[in-house]
Amino acid sequence: MPLLVHAVAAYAAGLWLGLAHLIWAGAALVGVSLALAWLCDDLRLAALAMTLLAGALVAAASGARHERCRDAGARRTSWTMTLSQPAAPGAFIPATASWSDCSIPASLSIRAGVAPAGATVRVSGEAVASKQGIMVRHAIVGRTAGRDALLALRGRMGERIDAAFGADAPLVRALLIADTHSIDPGVRDRFAAAGIVHMLSISGLHVAIIAAAMELFFVAVRLPRSGALCATMAVVAAYIALIGAPPPAVRSGVMLGAASVARLTQRPISTWGALALGAAVPLGHAATVLDLGWQLSVAGMASLIASGVLARKWIAPRLDGWRAGLATVGLASTVASAVTAPLVAWHFGRVSLIAPITNIVATPIVALLQPALFLATLCSFAPEVARFLAGAAHPMLVALNAVADIGASVPLATVQVAPTLLGALLAGAAMLALLVASVSRHAGPALVTALACFALALWLPLAPHHAEGMELHLIDVGQGDAIALRTPAGRWILVDAGRAWRGGDAGRSTVIPYLRRQGGPLALFVLSHPHSDHVGGASSVLRALHPAQYWDGAYAGTSDPYRESLLAARAVRVRWHRASPGDTLTVDGVSLRVLAPDSSWMTTLDDPNEGSVVVLVQYGAERFLLMGDAERGEEQWLLSHDSAALHADVLKVGHHGSATSSTGEFVQAVAPRLALVSVGAGNSYGHPSQSVLRSLAQRGAAILRTDRSGTVVVRTDGRSLEIEQNGDRWRLSSASSPP
Repeated sequence: MPLLVHAVAAYAAGLWLGLAHLIWAGAALVGVSLALAWLCDDLRLAALAMTLLAGALVAAASGARHERCRDAGARRTSWTMTLSQPAAPGAFIPATASWSDCSIPASLSIRAGVAPAGATVRVSGEAVASKQGIMVRHAIVGRTAGRDALLALRGRMGERIDAAFGADAPLVRALLIADTHSIDPGVRDRFAAAGIVHMLSISGLHVAIIAAAMELFFVAVRLPRSGALCATMAVVAAYIALIGAPPPAVRSGVMLGAASVARLTQRPISTWGALALGAAVPLGHAATVLDLGWQLSVAGMASLIASGVLARKWIAPRLDGWRAGLATVGLASTVASAVTAPLVAWHFGRVSLIAPITNIVATPIVALLQPALFLATLCSFAPEVARFLAGAAHPMLVALNAVADIGASVPLATVQVAPTLLGALLAGAAMLALLVASVSRHAGPALVTALACFALALWLPLAPHHAEGMELHLIDVGQGDAIALRTPAGRWILVDAGRAWRGGDAGRSTVIPYLRRQGGPLALFVLSHPHSDHVGGASSVLRALHPAQYWDGAYAGTSDPYRESLLAARAVRVRWHRASPGDTLTVDGVSLRVLAPDSSWMTTLDDPNEGSVVVLVQYGAERFLLMGDAERGEEQWLLSHDSAALHADVLKVGHHGSATSSTGEFVQAVAPRLALVSVGAGNSYGHPSQSVLRSLAQRGAAILRTDRSGTVVVRTDGRSLEIEQNGDRWRLSSASSPP
């Protein structure tokens, strides 16, 4: 490999150590490397050691500057911000706050004001420091001072995609403009189980396909070869800028640019050198080294280069023709899946065993699909033409979905794992050693290293749970509910289990993998009511996790998934209990109290929503009110029987934020500081209601929604709340007293 590859790897390692506050580890590595350089009389080792040290120092300085800006931003009460998404009362959106020499990410819980995506606005509110930047509660969006042209154009492209592609729009947005917020979690989970979830976000593959299609187009219209190359790179550069320059796309664009320059100047180019250059450019922003997309992009491209070397060694001398081509493709897919497996395992808690096959099938589909989507979007100024092209692309979208569906349905297609950080690092070292073995003339030492690291990673125990308090996990199951409470001892209490669909359910696809990834037994399952979007995954959860008890309000009406859950409980001997007001249970210091439904109240109902089991959870001074799908009738019943008991710091909003729930009087009695809405992206019900979001925001509640933030985790030590969403963390102050 060229020295440039080693230098970029050393610099990236230094950045990672600096951002992880492991400067001491970096200093130790530098010391060892300098000693080896002196003993071996090899100046290259000394140069690489100093490169690693430089990366660590750059990252430390970048981290210090970020913390300074974050703390300064948290002390302010007004900011100039550029909005990444449209602002409206009740929305929770990302933005960028800028002043003097600072520019940091921000999250806004909007209380008042409206502004389009890309607008530069004046924002006022209460800020708290978060992991990524600042989080502004009760934000009031003021006058617009300008607009980011690229963000605005991206917003218009999204609107045109919606108009042209209809029901296919969420998938097209992800494939074309790197907008994944409207992807249904069931779709994302199927793609992940099939090992092709990387195709749902813009990566080097997507950019390379568009570049190849544009070059063919320019050649077809009789541009000279040099002109076609230049025009192609101009289009690719504009496209990458438009979608926000994600690191994988930048990596691919730089590599394509280097290859184009080599072709224009008729000079040879090292693929390893081009990869190193492409990997290095995004590292101008130090935090990129922690970006999963960048990591997967670099590891995947390195795998393809290494598999090419292996193919020339093993396949070319033995096979020819179509057999050689098929074997080469299979080898590339297998190596790429293996090398990226540690990253996928660490971030997603699973490894797809079927990924080598599904990637072989899905890649040509995407190769045909991506140019068609790009062309349809370019023609969006002519709606009829855009709809025609969207219709032509529909069969390919169906085919891509079919690959995910079939791949995910294969038995044992996915293995659930829960690695420790050390285990993940050892597995990563094993895969790196395999890459080295693939391209080395003498592969023995690298193979021994790989086997040793992999064996040690398998021997390590699973990550233990260490908690100082209680956690509430609002699991993103799309249009449905699944709320998991984790006790200080690591046990789980699950309230609802998500929805069911033909051939699957959220319990099997999302809830069970999520709980297993975190670790710990399930002590109790509580069902709020027997609608399919709450009980759909219950039978899978009961059969797989065997809780000690199953609490249920026993609504007289029923549903097929509800009956299946009762049969599953009987089959695995889970004790069933009819939940009634006053029922209490304490698990490891976490107290649960049932507030509703009353049996006499249940006899008057013809809607299971109004018979939802309402649970008040308390840990220390912090209170959490879980409303199921309770509507205004049950809210009034609660208010008339014990309104003082309703006060809570965190409210799981009833019925996904429907206008039939969360009346003003009820929200006033609860007085939540944080409101959580479990809702599916782009759902057909119009949930959550804008009037409900406005009501919550006007009463001072920060609002988080699973369709915008994904899974939300709320941690408490009994005195304050820490919220984690979208990889960001922020805190709420100590609990207030009841009104």
